[in-house]
Amino acid sequence: MDMTLHDLINNKLIKICFFTVILLGYSTLAGAQGEMNMHHNVSGTDSDGMVMGDTLQDRMQDMHDMHDMNSALSLALPMSRNGSGTSWLPDAAPVYGYMTDAGKWTVMLHGDIFLRYNRQDIGGAGQRGDEKWDAPDMLMAMGQRRIGQRGLFHIQTMFSTDAIIAGGSGYPLLFQTGESWKGKPLVDRQHPHDLFSELSVSYAYEFSRDADAFVYVGYPGEPALGPVTFMHRTSGEFMPDAPIGHHWADATHITFGVATIGVRYGRLRLEGSSFTGREPDENRYNFDKPLFDSWSGRLSFNPSSNWALQVSRGLLKSPEALQPNEDVSRSTVSATCVYPVGTKKYFAATTLWGQNAIAGFKASNTALVEATLKLGPTVVYTRYERVQKSGEELSLAPAVFDVHSLYDIYAVTVGGGYDLFNVGAAIIAFGGQLSLSHSGALSALYASYPVSGEIYLHVYPALMK
Repeated sequence: MDMTLHDLINNKLIKICFFTVILLGYSTLAGAQGEMNMHHNVSGTDSDGMVMGDTLQDRMQDMHDMHDMNSALSLALPMSRNGSGTSWLPDAAPVYGYMTDAGKWTVMLHGDIFLRYNRQDIGGAGQRGDEKWDAPDMLMAMGQRRIGQRGLFHIQTMFSTDAIIAGGSGYPLLFQTGESWKGKPLVDRQHPHDLFSELSVSYAYEFSRDADAFVYVGYPGEPALGPVTFMHRTSGEFMPDAPIGHHWADATHITFGVATIGVRYGRLRLEGSSFTGREPDENRYNFDKPLFDSWSGRLSFNPSSNWALQVSRGLLKSPEALQPNEDVSRSTVSATCVYPVGTKKYFAATTLWGQNAIAGFKASNTALVEATLKLGPTVVYTRYERVQKSGEELSLAPAVFDVHSLYDIYAVTVGGGYDLFNVGAAIIAFGGQLSLSHSGALSALYASYPVSGEIYLHVYPALMK
């Protein structure tokens, strides 16, 4: 029987086999690299897990003296500051991954897989719940080398099999919106990420220990807009779901065509980007046309090794394919903190605000607070969100709801996990979470307080030492 590429991708047996190969390959490669890193302390902590150096300058000197990977965009900063794209985390952020040297290159591998059962609106009280087995995942590979005494060249790649495993409609998530499938908006579902989620290169030049500049180009890549993306920030990396305010804060993390320039002086950095405003299309395996029709700017400030602050603004040209005449002005502010509390123990939290403004419509906002406490093999986390979404955004029936009004949506999630065993140098953890959401004006459709839950096996790399 002849099978097309579309048939192959949507064959369930092939999906299961594909996931198994990815999991085994990831674990094997992790094991091969893990033993090579035992002597390193890349995240800049001492034997008790506390941050090295009394000041940021001490911290930077500690990392400069070590023969480990620097920040992707500065010879003077530690690798732990790398967020998603060109964004900053606190220097105290832990680093999970595997690193080795290959001649003049330093190479690092990182990844994340949640094999799970997800059920939205467990009691079936509303009309929009759904359930699914899936495996949100990503795999990253990075390499960098010095160019002369002051230059740094960096390559970064990220891949995801979301669309292969979960399908083009992604996974169920109450009140989530953004992008489309088969010409219809995705509502109460999180879209899958593209197979090629980042292919970027950058070059940084150090003028002095306090000043440097960089150029970053991605196809796809991430512009200088918003906080560190949810799956890469320390406060959210153990949470399997995207925030329901994702398209108000950090949804530009996969953009087909990005060019960013930035300058740093001390603790401050200013960046500007030109990029393609349109969200990725429904074909998750191709490369969309780069347009460079949008712009953004971001100011980042790390006042200490424990904090990372940013404010950013951008104009997105026609981000949604189903509303091609609507441009979005997006503004964001965020603060992230990370505090080590012992060996392999830390507390991390992020608070953020984001706003989308469309000409002719009332601006809509999102606010988020999330926190993670990692205590050796145990992790507990929580996330609270308040998001405003229009009736049109939620695909509400015009005969019943005002599609031009903004509806307040609240959601709180609590969860946790425990490391069970290792496969090679990859950790296998078991976890679960419960979410409670509410929108009083939409209770006839969603119920007053729908409860959602999921259980999962989480596969992730060991903490680098």
